[in-house]
Amino acid sequence: MKVALVHDWLTGMRGGEKILEVFCELFPEATIFATIHNKGMMSPTIERMKIKTSFIQHLPLKATKYRHYLPLMPAAMDALDFSEYDFILSTSAAVAKAAQPHGDTVHICYCNTPMRYIWDQYDEYFGKERAGFVTRTVMALAAPYLRRWDIRTCDRVHYYIANSQNVAERISRIYHRTSDIIYPPVNTNLFTVSENDNGYYLIVSALVPYKRVDLAVEAFNRFGEKLLVVGIGPEMEKLKKKAKSNIEFLGWQSDTNLAKLYAECRALIFPGVEDFGIVPLEAMASGKPVVVYAKGGALETIVGDGNSPTGVFFYTQTVEALIDAVRSLSRMKFDPYAIRRHTEKFDRREFKRQIMEYIVKHLPVSKYK
Repeated sequence: MKVALVHDWLTGMRGGEKILEVFCELFPEATIFATIHNKGMMSPTIERMKIKTSFIQHLPLKATKYRHYLPLMPAAMDALDFSEYDFILSTSAAVAKAAQPHGDTVHICYCNTPMRYIWDQYDEYFGKERAGFVTRTVMALAAPYLRRWDIRTCDRVHYYIANSQNVAERISRIYHRTSDIIYPPVNTNLFTVSENDNGYYLIVSALVPYKRVDLAVEAFNRFGEKLLVVGIGPEMEKLKKKAKSNIEFLGWQSDTNLAKLYAECRALIFPGVEDFGIVPLEAMASGKPVVVYAKGGALETIVGDGNSPTGVFFYTQTVEALIDAVRSLSRMKFDPYAIRRHTEKFDRREFKRQIMEYIVKHLPVSKYK
């Protein structure tokens, strides 16, 4: 069986790429298709795969400005040829779900979200406070076309898997398609329960607008406690300029360093709205509680009350609400071992089992001959 793994772009290891990494372990002989590939930015498991890219790979500044090519990505995806493949497994938060199957090829899409840039979070990327005049003008012209293309290509997928109830609702509302839910994987083996507290709070995030790291920076500017920020992205320089001396930006970190940062933090700060959110589960696998905005996928993974809470919610996306939540957390006692146990149902082994059962169920027997 010839398998194509399709991903939006290969530019760094975030939540979607950790899902792709598991698919690479399940199908090591597969070919990965992506609009672009920044070599060396992916895990060794992904980098050793055969990788094919689109014409965007050859355009200038694609390594750092690839998001600027969003209006070209429909053409890039449509130009990729999947005719020789028996099975397409896409991981999509933008354009990968548009991979075109041929003949009796089966396409299963693990959907992290319908393209957030043009649907639910358009204003967070292209509103007046987020983008310059030229970018806003281009997107005002491009967005209607992108929405039409996104809807037109949603039926290239035979079966949708949503990463959460939150995303299943979006798939239903935008694509008018049903989906099955399989929660994303957390490699709990990378993390060990820790009772250490070196007095700092932690953010692990791509530095892009919808993650709302700016909210945490402003809150900790006022709050005065130490905040470490792990991640890279186009918002980095802007955030650094706003931050006071108690906030430190660490850039990208290896898995080993990240596990140590989780283990020694007081709590994770998670101020954005996520489709699902693997990072909070990584922190909880280390026995650490989470301060999280009460919307999106976090509502399916964080326990905010009861006998064994795993974090604290704040209910309005404001600086004051975030500060109040951090103060509330500092007055509470958490059981790090109970927090860790809560994450076990999201472990990679469970994810692999569910994915393979799903694939076997939905592929014709002839595909295995």
